[in-house]
Amino acid sequence: MRFGSLHIVDLLVIFAYLAIVIYIGRRAAAAAKSEEGYFLAGRKLGKLYQFFLNFGNATDANGAVSTASLVYQKGASGVWLSLQTLFMNPYYWFMNPWFRRVRLVTVADLFEDRFGTRSLARFYAIFQIIATVIVIIGFGNLVGYKVTSSLLVKPEARWTAEERVSVEGYQELRALEVSFAAGETLSAEDESRLEVLRDLNKRGELRSFVSWLDSNTGKWAYYILYSIVVGAYIVMGGLEAAAINEAFQGTLIVIFSIILIPFGLSAIGGWAQLSERVPPEMFNLLGGGGASSIGGWELFGIFLISLVQIHGIIGNMSVSGSAKNEYAARFGAVSGTYAKRVMIILWAFCGLIAIALYQGADALSDPDSAWGMMSLQLLKPGFLGLMMAGLLAANMSTIASQTMAVSALFTRNVYGYLVPDATPTQIVRTGRWAIVVILAIGVYAAANMSDVYQVVQLMLTVNVPFGASVMLIFFWRRLTSTAVWATVIISALLNIVVPSLVAPHMDSVARSETLTQQVDYNGKPVPVFFDTVVRENPEDMTSPLVGQKRLHTELVILNKLGLDVAALSPSGRNAARFIFDGLFPFLVLWIVSRLTKTPDQRRTDLFFGKMKTPVGATPALEDEAMAETGRNPGRFNDTKLFGPNSVWEFTKWDKLDAVGFIACLCVSFGILGAFWLLLRAAAGA
Repeated sequence: MRFGSLHIVDLLVIFAYLAIVIYIGRRAAAAAKSEEGYFLAGRKLGKLYQFFLNFGNATDANGAVSTASLVYQKGASGVWLSLQTLFMNPYYWFMNPWFRRVRLVTVADLFEDRFGTRSLARFYAIFQIIATVIVIIGFGNLVGYKVTSSLLVKPEARWTAEERVSVEGYQELRALEVSFAAGETLSAEDESRLEVLRDLNKRGELRSFVSWLDSNTGKWAYYILYSIVVGAYIVMGGLEAAAINEAFQGTLIVIFSIILIPFGLSAIGGWAQLSERVPPEMFNLLGGGGASSIGGWELFGIFLISLVQIHGIIGNMSVSGSAKNEYAARFGAVSGTYAKRVMIILWAFCGLIAIALYQGADALSDPDSAWGMMSLQLLKPGFLGLMMAGLLAANMSTIASQTMAVSALFTRNVYGYLVPDATPTQIVRTGRWAIVVILAIGVYAAANMSDVYQVVQLMLTVNVPFGASVMLIFFWRRLTSTAVWATVIISALLNIVVPSLVAPHMDSVARSETLTQQVDYNGKPVPVFFDTVVRENPEDMTSPLVGQKRLHTELVILNKLGLDVAALSPSGRNAARFIFDGLFPFLVLWIVSRLTKTPDQRRTDLFFGKMKTPVGATPALEDEAMAETGRNPGRFNDTKLFGPNSVWEFTKWDKLDAVGFIACLCVSFGILGAFWLLLRAAAGA
């Protein structure tokens, strides 16, 4: 008995999973009465729950689907958009205790605590609420929809005329691409037709399959039902419900990350067939995958902006702040994220299997559907339901923790400022209603997204200005609130507003001959300044070129400064963009801080004194330590790396710092080495 592509057994597995997560939310509701109880689980989560909270927060279906999609498009080098975080784990060993020692509820509180300004805290809260709801929660919904829609394929007999034209056009495109790649001479008519089809494909008008969820009704029904389930358990139980569910969902995440590999290898004829079916260059970790491959400089740029932006994300305070002590925060952050790195490697092999399955005339029009198509083709009844439950678990765990963080920001740093006398009951109730609104906006945002890769790039850069600011909040006494304001506003204009919201809609920009420039790369035209360049009329290859999606303002600036952007490879241009995005905020912060008034010394002393005061093992010891710091804020100044009077607050390492850092380095390079050896073995080298 089947419902679309799903067997009744699959549906039973999915319903069982949904019932369990809602039950967990109900059980956790009793402890979620106070503000700290609801938003920080009472600051009582030990190493195990911190592990699962970090693992679930970092590991989501978005990562699985986007990693497999990028590897399918770029080869193994596509994994770096996710795997570059492997080099950040040694840094987490130091970073997470900072967010525990600051002893606050939200990251917005950090700006008020450091500078004494509520306006900056409120601005951070509003900016992050909008960015997180649209970019992260909306993106999570989008990925879940793409996978689910690829599992609910509409049979050919039920296609509309428009759907048939779209699929047949894609099949024709793939056939012509295969002939062109094989070196066959195409007739003038076929060459013209190929250009037309390529342009239509850039516009998203061609597709390799049709889903029952492609209609607006199907899309909205999916988003609404999905969000109702997520909302149900976090509205009831808060962060504690999310943390308990992470432990349950973590098991499912591991299962769904592994399950496709044995079935996929069996379908292609075994492990040895990977080297036969996948082009050799696709196994290279750096470059080798053609125009879209990721090179060394691009990897450095991705790592740079990831390292900077990680400081500014809203989940830092809720995850680290919920730990019962500093070691639990450290251990959970490092172990949980290392577990994710192993999942990334599994997802990458799923992408390589997708290359083996879907190439040539069988290539997918939407690479983001690779995971779903493999699941539908390879998995038997029951296993497909388990896959669906795992994908739901992975997505829900991340969306739940992000939604909790957004709710805390709104409740504490927007509502709390407007209603300062609110009772704990009112605060928790407001937080619960905020979750409902947040999820509803996330549904709307997802319905207006289409391209996973574009959103992944936006996720990498949207938090960089705040990340740079938070990083210097922890390290530099001379930083001023005016510098933070300037950096965030200027960076937002350069990275978000002008490139994505203004430039593509201005005819003078979108139709500029300079900005719509394309260069030949491996036989295909590649845009220089815009994400996509198409013909105004797809049926007329002599019509003007039009830039679409994002205008890379970073490249426009660098080009004006003398860098020959067009001469760079596609990977080189991405590297230039990312390095610019990573360094520019620090330049603005430094210049404006030097030109503005030095922050209040007493407040600055108290802040850094608190940051150097270890969290007490008991509430009594904690109160005693903080009281002593209040009396003598400079009592730990002798631990400063550059001397007690330095404006830089880097501290000397103790034994735990050094041993943990070295151990993390060893694990990071061990995982990378194991991945490289697996790729060599898969390539038959």
